[in-house]
Amino acid sequence: MPEFESVSFPGTNGTTLAGTLDIPDGDPLGWAVFCHGFALGKNSAAASRISKVLSEYGIGVLRYDAAGLGRSTGNWEDGSFSTKVADLHNAFDFMRSTGRSPALLIGHSLGGAAALSAAPDLSGLAAVVTIAAPFRPSHVAHLFEDELENIAAQGQADVEVGGRTLTIRHELVQDLHRHDLAGCIASLDMPLLIMHSPTDGTVGIDNASEIFRTARHPRSFISLEGAQHLMPEREQTTRAADIIAAWSGIYLRQARERAGSGS
Repeated sequence: MPEFESVSFPGTNGTTLAGTLDIPDGDPLGWAVFCHGFALGKNSAAASRISKVLSEYGIGVLRYDAAGLGRSTGNWEDGSFSTKVADLHNAFDFMRSTGRSPALLIGHSLGGAAALSAAPDLSGLAAVVTIAAPFRPSHVAHLFEDELENIAAQGQADVEVGGRTLTIRHELVQDLHRHDLAGCIASLDMPLLIMHSPTDGTVGIDNASEIFRTARHPRSFISLEGAQHLMPEREQTTRAADIIAAWSGIYLRQARERAGSGS
């Protein structure tokens, strides 16, 4: 059976990020990194369940907590979309240092936007998957839109998001609005799988349409009918993982062959 290993690695601004490696039996088909959504963490339903199922298919996965979440050090409120992208680079550097160079990048919700932003600059990456990702990082601001005036006036405000109280700083809001993913998506010179529920009430399906229109081929879209944005249903996470494994298999095999030939 697949195993797991607790790991840690350096993050942005002197933080230490806590992660879990879901390790397949035998020789892995390839390695992946999973980037979780806004304030969700590595043990969220989407991150943990999809990673575990992928490991059963022979795909090893690193999932990790952003700073200030889980066992990662630092303060969550000090983070931003920019640090989320930077920490994806740190995660890839860590995996390469262990001899497990990732060829697949998966991002859920805002983590999907971060994946699209980071992907063009990640060497060795062969394919990207987004799940319920916004086309614009600033979309996440709708979660606390009632407090935006207070955040602008006072510099920060405590807001309730997903049953948790979070401190949202003005710097985070500004940083979300600074990022435009269109150029990153258009320059993505690798296969892209876009997964989204047509009834997602948090990040609408129009976001998937914009990502798809902006991306170049090879691009694919899978409709996750019936799935909620956070994907709490095990049936939906299993289905998503099954599809990711089937879709990415050819690209992971090609990446392994290239690595074996030294090309």
